[in-house]
Amino acid sequence: MITGQHTVLVTGAAGFVGSFVAARLAGMGHRVVGCDNFNDYYDPRLKTDRMRALLDPAGVPCETVELADPAQVAALFERVQPTLVVHLAAQAGVRYSLQNPAAYIQSNLVGFGNMLEACRRHRIQHLLYASSSSVYGNNAKVPFSEDDVTDGPVSLYAATKKSNELMAYSYSHLFQLPATGLRFFTVYGPWGRPDMAYFSFTDKMLRGETIPVFAEGLLTRDFTYVDDIVEGVTRLLFKPTPATAAAPAHTVFNIGNHSPVRVLDFIQTIERVTGIAARMDFQPMQPGDVPATHASIDKLKAWVGFAPTTPLETGIGRFYEWYRAWPGRRA
Repeated sequence: MITGQHTVLVTGAAGFVGSFVAARLAGMGHRVVGCDNFNDYYDPRLKTDRMRALLDPAGVPCETVELADPAQVAALFERVQPTLVVHLAAQAGVRYSLQNPAAYIQSNLVGFGNMLEACRRHRIQHLLYASSSSVYGNNAKVPFSEDDVTDGPVSLYAATKKSNELMAYSYSHLFQLPATGLRFFTVYGPWGRPDMAYFSFTDKMLRGETIPVFAEGLLTRDFTYVDDIVEGVTRLLFKPTPATAAAPAHTVFNIGNHSPVRVLDFIQTIERVTGIAARMDFQPMQPGDVPATHASIDKLKAWVGFAPTTPLETGIGRFYEWYRAWPGRRA
């Protein structure tokens, strides 16, 4: 267990999950410094708005840093002198990885390697990093357990996240770097990413546009509300797993709602919350997609005594309330 006040570096701090995590840690009394590369994967103005709404009131600065540049990473660690690192920066999105694979190699592999090396050199007490439920690929066994074989990624994004887990394991083994990977399951909520289904569906429905629905809407996803993700992150950050004679101080945890929902049922939830009937365009399943995600969270509950609890309709309602009030939404 890690105690006391710390200097925490949060990468991807202007991103969806990163902004909430950074604000929560600052509210707990820690010195928090964020960084982000502010790329244009989606409108960078949303990141600026998150900073103003979440980071600035919490007193969290957010520097512009390109983590794929080892010199910038080294300089960042020298300035900040962190004791703990929450690494959430990454090139996100399964489908975009088919269009721009180079972005995933640079951000998710090169950038992560630079972070590991900086953590080693600065003897970080714990590195918490984002993995993804995508590593489970077409796993037919549900719910997905951390002990399941994850050697069959079906997208480059998933392959980079699996690689992150292997890289972190090796650094933990070789250099005694305590590291924990978090396999996030479809995070949603206010200030989310515009490329996520709940965000784009709501936007299109409000505008009277048709929404694309893949695989007849029969895909299932384990939607996890952002507040539940943040609670899991903050609990795990201060409780790294110790090294044993058999394994280094590295482990991975699922963080999911343990309650998968069919996409069609998900759309019906948005309809109930918004009062708008969706116009659906049914399309084939897309390359890189998986039929289902379903998290086993027994390991998470056993280690930190926490399980996500926010019902989907409650979370979507909070998102919709935020979205209607957000000045940056499309007119």
